[in-house]
Amino acid sequence: MKRFYKNASTGALAEGHGVLLDGRPVCTPQGALLTVPREALAQALADEWAAQEAEIVPARMPLTQIACTAIDLVARDRARALDELVGFAEAELLCYRAEAPGELVMRQAAVWQPLLDWVEVTYGAPLVLAEGVVHRPQPAESLAALRRAAEGYDAFGLAALALAVRSAGSLVVGLALAAGRLTPQEAFAAAELDETYSIEQWGEDPIAADRRAALQADLVAARQFLDALH
Repeated sequence: MKRFYKNASTGALAEGHGVLLDGRPVCTPQGALLTVPREALAQALADEWAAQEAEIVPARMPLTQIACTAIDLVARDRARALDELVGFAEAELLCYRAEAPGELVMRQAAVWQPLLDWVEVTYGAPLVLAEGVVHRPQPAESLAALRRAAEGYDAFGLAALALAVRSAGSLVVGLALAAGRLTPQEAFAAAELDETYSIEQWGEDPIAADRRAALQADLVAARQFLDALH
């Protein structure tokens, strides 16, 4: 889509703080007003619109995408969003440990175990470990506790959390990023620990490099959104 506006700004609307293009409010893909709870977040969205050049490229507006997801999807069906997040915990990445080689086993323990310990202490959600890829069920009480932790976020925070969780493939990593326990760079390192080890042994192909770059960008965007939201 070609850029059709000159100026992007913010304005107070009945529903909150909105993004204005030449004074007109922006709507989400499903037709709702693009409004957010905080002026700082609205300004961050407006900055993305202002940065567009001759063509509007949605992929270059990750914060706007998170806000639209929150309004169009999460706010309308929180239960589905929560179910998806708990699904990641049922097969939590950080719980599946390698049996060998020794260096990888040690790295997983050093990086992942402190995060599992943090989840247990912070949310009362101990998770069980498994070796290899054979599924091992997690305690129902722990899954319920993690669901309650996610329920503590409003629709906007939940949309940002969901982006982090999907990108990392781990609810624990996503919660740690959202809570400030991990930086985006640390979250990336935890989520990609196995892949990074493999790259060190065999090298990295262009497709993997692109995927990892996208993952890093998603984690940074989730953190930026949460910072502006709060």
